[in-house]
Amino acid sequence: MVSERNLKSFYHLKLIFMSFKSVKTLCTVLTRNIKRLQNSLWVGKSKHKGLGIFARNSSKLTALAWESGNLESFLPCTIDNKIILLAVWTRQANSPTFQYIGQAWKYLQEHKSKLPLTQTIIGGDFNSNACWDKWDRWWNHSDVVRELEEIGIQSLYHCSTKEQQGKETKPTFFMYRKEHKPYHIDYIFQSADIVSASKVRIGEPNEWLEFSDHMPVIFDMSS
Repeated sequence: MVSERNLKSFYHLKLIFMSFKSVKTLCTVLTRNIKRLQNSLWVGKSKHKGLGIFARNSSKLTALAWESGNLESFLPCTIDNKIILLAVWTRQANSPTFQYIGQAWKYLQEHKSKLPLTQTIIGGDFNSNACWDKWDRWWNHSDVVRELEEIGIQSLYHCSTKEQQGKETKPTFFMYRKEHKPYHIDYIFQSADIVSASKVRIGEPNEWLEFSDHMPVIFDMSS
């Protein structure tokens, strides 16, 4: 996830969520957009593979000590001590049962009470879609979406397009970088006050497939 803040005012915020296969590719893209990469947070088993938040030096990122245990991968922080941002990259995590969206479901059970009703953003690669829900599983993609909605946190893309979960027309991921294998598995969830002030767009494959099989999910927020 890449975070970039417009300097004109605090309440004009641009966030870019994107997955890269390597740190080398990430740095190639970042250096085209952000001159200095000193302001960042990182979680991962190595410096070459993990989940990162990168911001302009004028923004203050403060990591939050929310225990993840063996869950992978979650990176909570505050932006300028005002906005809570939870970056997400759900993985298999060597779990025989709670893989991918199951990791997010378990993390929510532990930390949902810490998410405020306002000034909250959750986003990243969830590796999940409602089309893969299973009838006898209680932690499906739709269950995670429902639990977030119960505390006033909604998917920005779905609020903007009025599309249903599982029936998205704009893909965020192309398996093996093939345009005939599109999926929507990357999301930005926001508290209602931010949703109403935000616009979202998804990168085009002709511009981004050379860098990643995931398209950037970008939103601008202003008040």
